[in-house]
Amino acid sequence: MLEKVFLNVKGKQPLVHCITNYVTVNECANILLASGGSPIMADDLREAAEITALCSSLCLNIGTLNERTVRSMLASGKEANRLGRPVVLDPVGAGASEFRTATAFELLRQVRFAAIRGNSSEIKTIAKGSGTTKGVDADQNDAVSSQNLDSMIAFAKDLSARTGAVIAITGAIDVVADSDSAYVITNGHPMMAKMTGTGCMLSALMAAFAAANADHVLEAAAAAVCLMGLSGEMAYQKTAEQDGGTAAFRMHLIDAVSQMTADQLKGGARIEKR
Repeated sequence: MLEKVFLNVKGKQPLVHCITNYVTVNECANILLASGGSPIMADDLREAAEITALCSSLCLNIGTLNERTVRSMLASGKEANRLGRPVVLDPVGAGASEFRTATAFELLRQVRFAAIRGNSSEIKTIAKGSGTTKGVDADQNDAVSSQNLDSMIAFAKDLSARTGAVIAITGAIDVVADSDSAYVITNGHPMMAKMTGTGCMLSALMAAFAAANADHVLEAAAAAVCLMGLSGEMAYQKTAEQDGGTAAFRMHLIDAVSQMTADQLKGGARIEKR
């Protein structure tokens, strides 16, 4: 499964429209190129929907919100829905402010999402309508753990049934679920949390993988999570060998994605279907 999904991205080279936050826009563009996809970023209302129509998928990221880009997100999301293109939502920091939370719910009301990816606090906010975050980071009380894994899988499946979207809860343990099935993934490295943008990059990757595997969005999302986590492990090894820090890690992370092979992904993925 992983190899086929991965190779479809390389073969189809999907063009992904990202309306994302300005903190991580460069990282999102580079990770898409590294994966075999292609990025385009257009957040002005006068062209956003038109650009979406040219693309294979759309990624909406609310990390640095303003009223102008919210209107563009809604227009682009509706256009992607009209054309049958998958849309991924990254509700960055949902629960941290009234505007942020209200925007996430407005997007959910007006746009059909193929996948929603966030940390545990963001996803709980989406499910419950309110929540707590530490800035844009998850509250540790919400984190997926071996003790609450079964309940978090059930929670993700229920939210998928309610939204119609694949739900990806990412952290030290990742849960990727639709209403029937779930994957538990344990790839990754703690240093990924020390560099801004790894979550945003993953959401962009998920949009590329969903575009190239539109009939298998659950598997596409799980493969993207495995790719990102395994690349983080490989990047840390290179960084440690060179006595590097977070800037070196960022470079090695993008390198790892760009140099990953299907065999490496299959061999290194720690994924279990539940």
